Amino acid sequence: MSKLLYGGNVAANSIRLHYLRYGGQGHPLVLIPGITSPAITWGFVAEKLAEYFDVYVLDVRGRGLSSSGDHLEYDTESCSQDILAFVEMLGLSEYYLIGHSMGARFAIRCAANQPAGLKKIVLIDPPVSGPGRRAYPSQLPWYVDSIQQSIIGMNAEQMKAFCPTWTDEQRQLRAEWLHTCYLPAIVKAFNDFHDVDIHQYIPAISVPVLLMVAGKGNVILSEDIKEIKALNSNVVVNYVENAGHMIPWDDEQGFYQGFKNFLGQHIV
Repeated sequence: MSKLLYGGNVAANSIRLHYLRYGGQGHPLVLIPGITSPAITWGFVAEKLAEYFDVYVLDVRGRGLSSSGDHLEYDTESCSQDILAFVEMLGLSEYYLIGHSMGARFAIRCAANQPAGLKKIVLIDPPVSGPGRRAYPSQLPWYVDSIQQSIIGMNAEQMKAFCPTWTDEQRQLRAEWLHTCYLPAIVKAFNDFHDVDIHQYIPAISVPVLLMVAGKGNVILSEDIKEIKALNSNVVVNYVENAGHMIPWDDEQGFYQGFKNFLGQHIV
């Protein structure tokens, strides 16, 4: 039986933010997906996490059913303020924050504000690119081409050209929802990977941090880990050796094992 309770919307930071809530019991956990991942595409992960936590999966602005359009800004600062406002509107006095890729960069920025209710953060393979640093390994046309095709209409078989290792079910869901990713929002987020120095915020994080690294992602290298740990002694690192950047899609069980006991639960 699904642990999805409902989808909802809140007015936060002057926009509409849509989310999905799973489980409803345990410590609140807010999950921030990556650059082209509407909340619903993380449903299979949320179902498992909801066995242990009260899970809220957010549609970042410009994705899914949250506010979108050319009247909005899509920079790192605005999106991070959305998350803090979202948590405040939900009235969560204590919570964990998990972010994947872009969402992990937003989680870093949020945590640097030292919000009162934040207790721990999990950073899942965040891009460590930035001014003067090596580029993020993915290329912008991969996102642009797939989104443009999804706007016209695409199916799971056509999505295979972009996500060849995913299951048919995973590709079908992405094909259904990718058109909700507003292209200017995606371009801005991708550019921010290179234009925003996310490392500047890491020393200000005062809560425990789990950095989950994809062993085959080529996003985070050993020298990056060394730098991050030097910036903040609260950081612990766990590897998912057999996964690429989309860790739970590549090795779902390895992903859950990658949490170990960091959140006070062994996720199995």
